[in-house]
Amino acid sequence: MADSFSKKEKNKKKAQKRQEKALKREDRKINNNKGKDLEDMLVYVDYNGNLTDVPPEEQDIEAAKRELEERLAAASAPDTECTGVVTYFSSKGFGFITEDDSKENIFVHSSQSNQPLQQGDKVTFKKERTPRGLSAVEVNKI
Repeated sequence: MADSFSKKEKNKKKAQKRQEKALKREDRKINNNKGKDLEDMLVYVDYNGNLTDVPPEEQDIEAAKRELEERLAAASAPDTECTGVVTYFSSKGFGFITEDDSKENIFVHSSQSNQPLQQGDKVTFKKERTPRGLSAVEVNKI
């Protein structure tokens, strides 16, 4: 049976759309600018066997930084009692203690002391590492 005129026209349009789609697809494959550079596609293995995008030279630097941080944390043993002088204390309830050994300023809050603190008081305390740095806990006047 013969196809009607409208069927032939529909088939022509479908074939033309298919051809246009194929041309667009080929054009996209040829002119693809979104691909990554070789360096972006490289993956490195760190010393623990995990995959990472950091080159080995930079991994050594990061490992050295981590070791340094660990040594510093071990050097300032937070469990030992330290002595110091309250160098600044605000009426709002916070201040700073200067440690006798390292002359380091350590944050203190009035909630960590069982007695009211004033500037110039000699105190004993323990250090605690917080996200913002060292903080004094268990503060007692001498």
